[in-house]
Amino acid sequence: MAVAASYGIAVLSTPAGISGAVLLLPFQVSVLGTPSPAVTPTNLLYNIVATPGGLYRYWRQGQTGRSLAKVLIAGTLPGVIAGSVIRVELLPGPRVFDLVVSAVLLPLGAWLALTRPPGPGKPTRSSDTAERQRSQRLTTPVLLPLALAVGCAGGIYGIGGGSILAPVLIASGREPAEVAPAALASTFVTSVAGVVTFTILSAHHSTTAPDWPTGIALGIGGLAGAYTGARIQSRLPEAFIRRLVGIAVIAIGARYLWTGLA
Repeated sequence: MAVAASYGIAVLSTPAGISGAVLLLPFQVSVLGTPSPAVTPTNLLYNIVATPGGLYRYWRQGQTGRSLAKVLIAGTLPGVIAGSVIRVELLPGPRVFDLVVSAVLLPLGAWLALTRPPGPGKPTRSSDTAERQRSQRLTTPVLLPLALAVGCAGGIYGIGGGSILAPVLIASGREPAEVAPAALASTFVTSVAGVVTFTILSAHHSTTAPDWPTGIALGIGGLAGAYTGARIQSRLPEAFIRRLVGIAVIAIGARYLWTGLA
């Protein structure tokens, strides 16, 4: 059941650059019974096993998002280490964070799901449309601190940086074909750093060690699902991916709102 669930989630989320770990978090807690805070490093372990499937397929298709990936990794890597320490030492309670995340994700998901990307069929000249999209993109001085904050959140709750960065980047005008491999690369690197950090911290806090069997089992399903999702991305219209991300983000935000108010 765990392998099938992670496979299906990865197929749906990988075309948008989302690892699927954030969607697996409530599944782990409610169905598999993974305790907190071990669920955080277990989610990060899932990312380590699952994301290479999508990254390999994107690489074969000539999609690397290399320059964008470097910026995202530069911000998220120190962030996830800091977030892992904060999770263990300072922030055991999730309620405040859940409410903050839901306040950010719900309007962002609604924007993505309900608006349409500019298309060539509109009377505006394509050069003007492209210039407008470039002007909306987040610049490196803005993207670096954003990636740092997202990396920190990923370290605290194991949600994977791409789950937040991908919809933000797509909403700012970047194409999913560029965003997806860059976001997955960032998720992979930060997850490795997060698992290493949590494993070191578990020497003094035994409850922070990842649940290795669960993380690996989920990751195996995610590995196959990520490869499949990356393979079908080029066949999916950008508007469909945009709405798919929007619906996923709304679902994630609603889940965090529910747990924050519960």
